[in-house]
Amino acid sequence: MSEPFITDIPGGASADQILSILRERAVTEPVEAAQDAWELIDRLRIRATHDRDGAAAALNDLFARGTTPTGLNGPTDGMLVATTTNPALDAFATALTKNWMPWRGKSFDAATSTGENRMTDSSTIVGKVLWPLYSMKSGADGKAAFDFETFTEAGKEDPEVPVLVINYESVASNPALLIRSIRDELVELVPGTYLGKIFFRTPALPGKEGNFARIGYFALRTK
Repeated sequence: MSEPFITDIPGGASADQILSILRERAVTEPVEAAQDAWELIDRLRIRATHDRDGAAAALNDLFARGTTPTGLNGPTDGMLVATTTNPALDAFATALTKNWMPWRGKSFDAATSTGENRMTDSSTIVGKVLWPLYSMKSGADGKAAFDFETFTEAGKEDPEVPVLVINYESVASNPALLIRSIRDELVELVPGTYLGKIFFRTPALPGKEGNFARIGYFALRTK
């Protein structure tokens, strides 16, 4: 295996330069390129703990240059990269998820344009508190919850980017509290590694539709 791509990128390289190197490598070394992209996102996750604005800007640049995921199928591993609400809530989320992360990733069914979230067994404890009438499903390697439908359309913040929308609102079995107000958007950085934005729909005012506010970034990689 060759050296990680990070060593080949000059300091201050732009998102275009970084992705160009990654995608060039993916042609001949797809596994290594996917791992390199994952490592890059993880470094931005760490950066967000002490430079939230700089990390968010870098993540946004990468996302804006992503491509539309196609044929995404089966389970993926997930990473909560950063939340982007306010400094106090972001710090709380970082501290909480450092010690306990109930979300493990997502699983996709390309044939039906549907999927579900992969959760830990311990997630059922909090789940019963927040959603007492909702039952998570047992999966092969943990729990599964919060089904979704997928489709492609323009991104909320990036209308020039066709994104894969992960839509919870249209699944009636999802809890109305929080879950059905979430919209995830996903782009591919290189085959096998994906960067996502998390949006939350704010309540609608009389005569107006609710707006979607970005509240974080996440990443997925194929297993």
